[in-house]
Amino acid sequence: MAHEPQPQPPDELDAEAVRTWSSLALAALGRAREDIDAINVYPVADADTGTNLYLTAESADRELGDALAGVTEGTAGATLPEAVRAFAHGALIGARGNSGTILAQLLRGVADVLGDEPAGRDPARLLAQALARAAEEAYRAVAHPVEGTMLTVATAAARAAALAEAAAGTAADVARAAYDGARAALAETPGQLAVLGRAGVVDAGGCGLVAVLGALWQALSGQEPAPEPVRGRAVPVPRPPEPCAEEHGGPAYEVIYLLEAAETEVGELRTRLDALGDSLVVVGGDGLWNVHVHVDDPGAAVEAAVVAGRPYRIRITHFGDERRRARGERARRAVVAVVQGEGLAGLCGDAGATTVLARPGEAPAVAELVDAIREAHAREVVLLPNAAELRAAAAAAAEQARAEGVRVAVIPTRSEVQGLAALAVHDADATFDEDVVAMTAAAGATRYGELAVAERQSFTSAGICQAGDVLGLIDGDVVVIGDGLEETAEAVLARMLGSGGELVTLVLGPEVPDALAERLEAYVQNGHLAVDTVTYRGGRWSAPLLIGVE
Repeated sequence: MAHEPQPQPPDELDAEAVRTWSSLALAALGRAREDIDAINVYPVADADTGTNLYLTAESADRELGDALAGVTEGTAGATLPEAVRAFAHGALIGARGNSGTILAQLLRGVADVLGDEPAGRDPARLLAQALARAAEEAYRAVAHPVEGTMLTVATAAARAAALAEAAAGTAADVARAAYDGARAALAETPGQLAVLGRAGVVDAGGCGLVAVLGALWQALSGQEPAPEPVRGRAVPVPRPPEPCAEEHGGPAYEVIYLLEAAETEVGELRTRLDALGDSLVVVGGDGLWNVHVHVDDPGAAVEAAVVAGRPYRIRITHFGDERRRARGERARRAVVAVVQGEGLAGLCGDAGATTVLARPGEAPAVAELVDAIREAHAREVVLLPNAAELRAAAAAAAEQARAEGVRVAVIPTRSEVQGLAALAVHDADATFDEDVVAMTAAAGATRYGELAVAERQSFTSAGICQAGDVLGLIDGDVVVIGDGLEETAEAVLARMLGSGGELVTLVLGPEVPDALAERLEAYVQNGHLAVDTVTYRGGRWSAPLLIGVE
């Protein structure tokens, strides 16, 4: 009887293999997502490790897909270096949480080797070297590496891959050895990290890495891996974790942002952030970094970034919400606020809000607002757009979130000072309707003023302005055209207090001296004895001055 030919395994380390790896990894993390969420106890007992890994992989897969789709039709197609660099870059810009940030650096390590591929290199050796570089880069990215985590799993995978390559294995053999080595290392993590041993679970981030390495082996061999350790219970997971008292004693906030900065500035940033909190991971290179840290003062973590370079996509999360997720609960209610300025983001974060940072001329898209609502992980969400031009996007995001089962109310705040007024009266213990009414009333009772600098000659409601003039606006309309910040600010404040008020809020822009706030505070004290004044720094990208009068 004739022998039927068997299909040859792919075993090709090329752009298509990377694309297949990405798709399979995303699918594997999607299947394991809930199980990984359920066992996470380190570094914080929350319920988002699986979700963070999945969202990171989703960003990587999207960037890779866009890169491959952009290859000109009729050419030879994307190269391995092009594909792997896009894969790593997508993970970097979309990294979520501690685990996602480390995964992004692992992929960057792979790209450091495969992204500079000399012609004719042995694929097995190339892959083994890439996995070794990945583990090394991940260790360097973490401020205080801990054994029994996904770092340990990555190192074991790289070691096993090197042995397979030394034994003249193929690329698929190397990937299989890395996967098996990772699984074996994962099984040992409860004995290496006390918090895992107490909870009777393996490391959640390591579980995700095993899924990613299984996808790599499948992409190169065509063989489907055994069930992941969590779903298949190949690694014992005797009971769900119960967060213990000492695990709740860490910093209260998780801060994540992308940072454009020179490498020379990142060393000082690491030092400053390390002094502020823990779980510090800084990944990236070539001028773009993803920064993750747990702190009690999120504003200070963001301000450190401003000193180093240009931060954006800032996400501040309160761990109280994460621990509710660990018990399988949604928060009852959350607030999502759009702000322009890192100082304002930190201020709103301190008040418990999930923030979306907007840059001048770059309004957040509907998808970004929807992501923030999902990240808030609450049954009820109050959305503060804090800009008139965002009302339509906020309404669309609310509609999409409602279709996902979240009750959302959009308060039509037109300035950050109105948003701060609404946050000040937010009461999560009140009914949703009562809370929304109170926040809406507080925002509506707050007149808002702003100083801006004219970029060109134009007609305004106060007359014709010239480029460089200081414009004073009240409730969105220009009411004063002046030559200097101080005089114009005082004129605007005088008009705003003409109809009375109890509290003046001043938000100073990054280039505005403290002397301006001192002058305005003195003006209020001398002419309006019953009016209090509070002053904040808005941070980079905030307007020169915002004024709120309640």
